[in-house]
Amino acid sequence: MLVRRDPNAALRQSSVASRTPRRLGGEREEKRCEEVNSNSFEIEEEAGQGPRPLEKNRRGVLCATCGTRAALISLSVFLGFALILSGCSNVSGGGPDAGTDTGTSGDTDTDSDTDTETDTDTDTNTDTDTDTDTDTDTDTDTDTATDTETDTGPVECNLGEFSGNLLVDTQSDLLSLAGYNSISGDITIECPSCTDLSKLICLTSVGGDLHIYGNDDLANLNGLLALTSVGGELHIGVYGGGNPDLHNLDGLSGITSVGGSLEIVFNFALTNIDGLGAVTSVGGDLKIKYNHALTNLDGLNALTSVSWVSHIGNNYALANLNGLSNITSVGDDLQIIKNGTLTNLDGLSAVTSVGGGLVIIDNDVLTNLNGMSGVTSVGGILQISENAVLPNLDGLNNITSVGGPLNIIENDALNSLIGLSGIISVSDLHIMYNYALTNLDGLGGITSVGGLFIDHNYALTNIDGLSGVTSVGLTLTIQYNSALTDLDGLSGITGSVGGILSIDHNYALTNIDGLSGITSVDYGLWITGNVVMTNLNGLSNITSVGEDLFIHNNDALTNMNGLSGITSVNGELVIYDNVIVPDCEVCDLLGQLTSGPASIDVHDNLDDTCTPVPANCP
Repeated sequence: MLVRRDPNAALRQSSVASRTPRRLGGEREEKRCEEVNSNSFEIEEEAGQGPRPLEKNRRGVLCATCGTRAALISLSVFLGFALILSGCSNVSGGGPDAGTDTGTSGDTDTDSDTDTETDTDTDTNTDTDTDTDTDTDTDTDTDTATDTETDTGPVECNLGEFSGNLLVDTQSDLLSLAGYNSISGDITIECPSCTDLSKLICLTSVGGDLHIYGNDDLANLNGLLALTSVGGELHIGVYGGGNPDLHNLDGLSGITSVGGSLEIVFNFALTNIDGLGAVTSVGGDLKIKYNHALTNLDGLNALTSVSWVSHIGNNYALANLNGLSNITSVGDDLQIIKNGTLTNLDGLSAVTSVGGGLVIIDNDVLTNLNGMSGVTSVGGILQISENAVLPNLDGLNNITSVGGPLNIIENDALNSLIGLSGIISVSDLHIMYNYALTNLDGLGGITSVGGLFIDHNYALTNIDGLSGVTSVGLTLTIQYNSALTDLDGLSGITGSVGGILSIDHNYALTNIDGLSGITSVDYGLWITGNVVMTNLNGLSNITSVGEDLFIHNNDALTNMNGLSGITSVNGELVIYDNVIVPDCEVCDLLGQLTSGPASIDVHDNLDDTCTPVPANCP
C-alpha cells in the first residue's frame, strides 16, 4: 500500500506566504523550489511500486519553472520590484484569492521567516542600486560637461574688430580671440601645442600680416574659412620654422587677394595648395620652397599678376608649374631653383616679360626651356646654371635684351647656345663650366659687354660666336678652355679693356692674334699657363697697363716682341718660368718703359748672355 503526501500542500503553503509583500532574491526562490520538490516527491515506496508518472511530470514542470524564474530575478535587479513580485506569484499559484486560505501554526511560522528574509533582500538590493547609480551618473556628467565646454562650444561672431597686433602661442590665446570679425594689425600664430584654429572661425579680414609657422601639430587651417583678405603679407612657415604636419591650405579658400608677399615654406607634409584657388593677385613676392611633398601649384590657377616670383625651389616632388599658367608678367625676379622632379617650364608659357632677373638653377631633370618662349625681355640677370640634363636654350629665343648679366654656367649636357641668338645687349657675359659646349655660335648678336668671362669649357674649340662684340667695359677673361686653339672671335674688340685682361691656362691655344685691336688695359694684363703658345703678337697695339703685368709659365713662348709697344706699367712687373724666353728679351722690355713699374720680379727664364747687357737688366 502506498502512503503519499498531498501534492497540493506545498502550493497552499506558498499561497499563504504570498499574501505578505516582499522583495525577491534568487536565494529565496531557490529555497521555495526545494520546498516544493520535497513536498511533491518525498514518496515511500512499498511493494516495489514507483511513483505515478502523472504526479512526477506535473511537479517537475512546476519546479523547473520556479527555478528558472529565480535565476532570472537574481540577474535582473534593475527591472523593479512590482514586476518580480508578479512573476513569482504566478509561479507559486498566489494571487488575490490566495488570501482566503486558512493556514496552520506552521503557516504562521513560514510568514515570520518570510519577513526576515525580506529584510535581508531589501538591504542587499538597496546597496547595489545606490552604488551603481552614483558611479554612473557622476562619471558621465563630469566628462561630458568638461569636453563640451572646452572643445566644441559655439562661437558668436559679435565682437567686431580687434585693434593692434597679436601673437598666438597657446590654445588659450585662440580662445580669447573667439568672436572677433577682423584684426587691424598683424597676427602671428606660432603655437606648437595647437591642433586646430576653430576659434578663429569669425575672422574675415587681417589688416596687416598673417604669419603661420612653428605649429608642430597643426594639420589644417579650417578655422580660417571665413577669411577673405590679408592686407599685408601671408606667410605659411619660415621665421620660427614651418608647419611640419600641415597637409593642405583648404582653410584659406576664401582669400581673394594678398597685399604683400605670399610665402609657403618648410611645410614638409603639404601635398597641395588648392586652398588658394580664389587668389587673383599678390602684391609682393611669391615664394614656394622646401615643401617636400608638394606635387603641383594648381591652387594658383586664378593668379594673374605677381610682383615677383623670388623662389620656386627645393620642392623635391614638384612635377610641373601648370598652376602659374595665367600669369602674364612678373614685375621683378622669376627664380626656379632646385626642383628635383621638374622636367619642363610649360606652366610659364603666358609670361611675356620679367622685370627683374630670370634664374633657372639646379633642376636635375629639366630637359627644355620651351615654357619661356613668350618672354621678350629680362630686366635683370638671366642665369641658366646647374641643370644637368638640359641640352639647349631654345626656349629663350625671343629674348632680345637682358638688363643684367647673362650667365650660362655648369650645365653638363649643354651643347648649343642657339637659343640666345636674339639677345643684342647684356651687362656681363659668363659662359663657364659647360663641359659639352663646343662653340658660342648663339651669341652673335651681342655687341658690347661689361665683363666677358669664358672659363672652364673643356670641349670649346672656338669662340667665333663672339665676333659681334666690339667693346668690353670691364674684365675680359679667357681661361681653362682646354680645347681652344685661338681667340679670333674677339677680333672685333677695339680700344681699351676697362678691367683685367687675362688669358690663362688654355692648353691648346697657339696664338692670341684676335686681341690685336686692344690698345690699353686699365687694370692688369695676365698671360699665364698657355703651354703651346709661341708668341704675344696679338698684344702689339697695347701701349699701357694700369696695374700689374704678369707673364709666366708659358712653356713654348720664344720672345717678348708682342709687348714692344708698352711704355708704362703702373703696378708690378712679374716675368718668370717662361723657359725659352731669353733674359735679354725681358731686359729690352724694361728698357722701353717710361713709367713704372712699382716693382720687378724676373726669374727662371732662359739664362743667356746679352751683348751688350742692357742697362735696365736686373
